[in-house]
Amino acid sequence: MDKVAILLGSDSDRAVADKAVRVLEGHNTHYEVKVISAHRNPDELDRYLKESEDSVGVIIAIAGLSAALPGVIASKTERPVIGVPVSGKLMGMDALLSMVQMPSGVPVGVVGIDNGENAALLALRILKLKRH
Repeated sequence: MDKVAILLGSDSDRAVADKAVRVLEGHNTHYEVKVISAHRNPDELDRYLKESEDSVGVIIAIAGLSAALPGVIASKTERPVIGVPVSGKLMGMDALLSMVQMPSGVPVGVVGIDNGENAALLALRILKLKRH
């Protein structure tokens, strides 16, 4: 349960994921990066969430535009989900607002636009709490 999953809605979000990867590698933390769209690959997302239940403790979900990925994940797991909005046509405000406006019962912690570093640092803090 000490692994961090970094899930991207699109491969175009890779630069933001790389920021999180650098932080996790700097702290010798196990992680995996996968591109799984909530819209284009819902069955694959469901499979991944089920298969990773025992190995992944925190999920970082990176998405732009409608930014559905973090909310969909949070609706399907009780693991902590950290959303990272990606800048786009509306400078990432569309993605940011999509992530922070989750309905009750679907918690998503959200960091700043394109801020993969803070997502990784928050994931590390969550993992540290789980160890105590």
